[in-house]
Amino acid sequence: MFRKLASLLGLKSASTSANDLAEQKSPAPYKQAEINFIYNLLFCDDLSLFELQNGEPPTYWQLALFSQSPDVEAIRHIAENQDEESRIRAVAYNWLREHGHPVPSRQLLGVIVEVPVAGGLDTLAAYPDGRVRYINHTGKLAVFEGGVEQLEAKAKALVASAIPAVNNMGPWEESRLPPPAKGNVRMTFLVSDGLYLGQGPFALMEKEPLAAPVIQNAGGLLQIVMNLSTQSQATDSSDTSKN
Repeated sequence: MFRKLASLLGLKSASTSANDLAEQKSPAPYKQAEINFIYNLLFCDDLSLFELQNGEPPTYWQLALFSQSPDVEAIRHIAENQDEESRIRAVAYNWLREHGHPVPSRQLLGVIVEVPVAGGLDTLAAYPDGRVRYINHTGKLAVFEGGVEQLEAKAKALVASAIPAVNNMGPWEESRLPPPAKGNVRMTFLVSDGLYLGQGPFALMEKEPLAAPVIQNAGGLLQIVMNLSTQSQATDSSDTSKN
């Protein structure tokens, strides 16, 4: 599954990128190297994970960002194109920032909620285009590319609920932190001018006026994800039993 997902995104193979992450000492909260690769992709802040893969046909956005002579105007068009995939827009904005080009502030392109639980880390990511990623604390991965009305609506609601928090924050200026400690919750916001984040004890954050709507919507989205995943597993089991 990991190789297929990476191929669909036009990225490095999961195995190659997992080795790269180990060398870079990127956050690795899961036992499976391939899942850590997917986890780090969620934040769109490590451009090297999105580079061209030798032997694979490049996507149009990879040609724009990673050619020997990057086309700044083409990259800006990708970043500003609201019909583009939200994560690719975030990557384009990060490229512009890293190369000294001006970017607008406070354009929210994704919300990632991390909660440590017994045995690992639950990570839920939602993007304004309705795409959703969920990594269970066991390392199981659920990927939704859209097409489910209820899921898309809740993903967009989660992103919208984070706008007031983003409007009262600024970019995180340091390297991305390791996963939050037990008992805490972290909300990372993918914004045009960098990563914003808020974190603290779960019991306090779920009562904080700016954080509470994000946590509540994340909980609602997670319930939909779990229901869809259960339905998918039941369908797969039924199909298997018929063969």
